[in-house]
Amino acid sequence: MSVERAKKHLARFGADVDVLEFDVSSATVALAAEAIGCEGARIAKSMSFLVDGAPVLVVAAGDVKIDNQKFKAQFHTKAKMIPPEDLETLVGHAMGGVCPFGVADGVKVYMDESLRRFETVYPAAGSGNSAIELTLPQLEEYGNSAGWVDVCKSIESGAGGTA
Repeated sequence: MSVERAKKHLARFGADVDVLEFDVSSATVALAAEAIGCEGARIAKSMSFLVDGAPVLVVAAGDVKIDNQKFKAQFHTKAKMIPPEDLETLVGHAMGGVCPFGVADGVKVYMDESLRRFETVYPAAGSGNSAIELTLPQLEEYGNSAGWVDVCKSIESGAGGTA
């Protein structure tokens, strides 16, 4: 099970005990925010792409979308998401539980600038009913981040403050 894979990875940092598991689905940003009781923007969604035939994860705030021009400028290729049926094989986690913890060998993980407005965020922890609250330095370390990128569309103003 993918949550066990994520927990095994997080155990290296003593964080496996911090994984939250819910009786309800947290497989989408909206469902995760409801299960946790936070705003959707604080859900750190992991989006999976193929870049030069290799899997790449971009962990971004829950309220942003990929900006195709920025993605192409960063990765020198068009943003092509990994098909859901290939996620578990290529990334190590199935749709709804994709996270940067315990990923398959060769997966590069990047953090998107959209996360920087929060002190803590909630990425999934390997299943469609799990999450973990982490600071950005923890997310970088535990997720073996290859660095920060700016590949998402700017947030539209007028919605109020940030966390």
